[in-house]
Amino acid sequence: MIMEPSLAIIHRPSSIAGHRCPAGSVLLVVVVLAALLAAVVMGHLEINIEEMQLVQNHTGGAEALAGAEAGVNEALARLRQDPDWRDGVTDKPFPGGSYTVVVKGSTVTSTAVTSRGFVAQMAAEVSQESGSSGRAWHMTGVRINP
Repeated sequence: MIMEPSLAIIHRPSSIAGHRCPAGSVLLVVVVLAALLAAVVMGHLEINIEEMQLVQNHTGGAEALAGAEAGVNEALARLRQDPDWRDGVTDKPFPGGSYTVVVKGSTVTSTAVTSRGFVAQMAAEVSQESGSSGRAWHMTGVRINP
C-alpha cells in the first residue's frame, strides 16, 4: 500500500508557514520610510537654499567690484584730462549702487556699495608716463578689497 501525504489545512489565513505578522507592522514600516524620505527631502532643500545664498553673494560681490572698477576708470579718465586732479568723487551713482573715489598721491582708491549692501574696494597705484602730455597713465599695481 502506498500512503499519500495528508494536506495541511490552514486555519488562520494570515499565518504562513507557522509565522504570524503582528498587526500594524506594515504601517510601522511605511511610517519609518516616510520619515526617512522626509529627512532626505529636507536635507536637499537646505542644500539648495545655501547654494542660492552663495549665488546671491557671488553676484552681489561682482556688482560691487564692477562699481569699484568704474570708479578707478573714472579717476583715470579725469587724470588724463587734468594731471593735477585730486578732488575725488563722492557717492556717484552707478546702476545698482554708488561709488566714492579718493586720490592720495599716486594711489586711487574706489569704494562701491550696491543697493543690496554689498561693498567692494579697489586701490590702484597709478603713474603718469614720463614725457607724455598728461594723457598716458599706467596702473602699476591693483589691490582688490585690501
